[in-house]
Amino acid sequence: MGVIGAPLTPAAKSRTPAAKSPAPARAAATASPGEATFAAAVAAFMAGRDAQVQRDLLFEDVAAPKRLAPYATAIAATIQRDDADVAWGRLVLLYDPDGQQGWDGFFRLVAYIRADVEPEMAADPLLGEVGWSWLSEALDAHVPGYAAPSGTVTRVITEGFGGKRDELPLTGFELRASWSPVGPEEQHGSPGASDLDTLDLSAHIAAWCDCMSTAAGLEPPGTRALRQPGRG
Repeated sequence: MGVIGAPLTPAAKSRTPAAKSPAPARAAATASPGEATFAAAVAAFMAGRDAQVQRDLLFEDVAAPKRLAPYATAIAATIQRDDADVAWGRLVLLYDPDGQQGWDGFFRLVAYIRADVEPEMAADPLLGEVGWSWLSEALDAHVPGYAAPSGTVTRVITEGFGGKRDELPLTGFELRASWSPVGPEEQHGSPGASDLDTLDLSAHIAAWCDCMSTAAGLEPPGTRALRQPGRG
């Protein structure tokens, strides 16, 4: 069964990249095979984030969940328009040297994306189908392979009551998804650091960023847009 991400509360943002997880050379010499593999995966993961810093994204430091896998790391990002947050999300990299049921591999990526959308877009019956296609098309465009995708698309309507009764209702889009990164041909056996190049974790970050940009109305070339021309 795939792992689905939990909602993200926007954190303090910075235009500088989030701090990289330290991997001292002396520690690497005594690390277990699992620790060494994950350290290499984190380095590739963070390099992929650093490659996206020129985009309209504000990256954040966030804690990774501790109960989903023996090893985990996470990044988050926000998209702003006119100094207001219009989309934000989190991407978690999980690693279990023993694998887990439903993963179809030893690594799993868990994504959450939340974006403000117009009321007519939130009411569109195609929102779920098209919203999911934003992720699948981004993955197809960037990554060498992925397996066992799973997720949900949710329409969100926020209404105010009491002291907030005069505030206009807000409508939003939420995507929770998880998938396993694989190489062009699925690898068998426990992965070592040398196998990570075939997974290309940085490409999965690029796909996640593309999906979030599309949800925010900044459609990358080749994606399906639900918004009407001239909107968003």
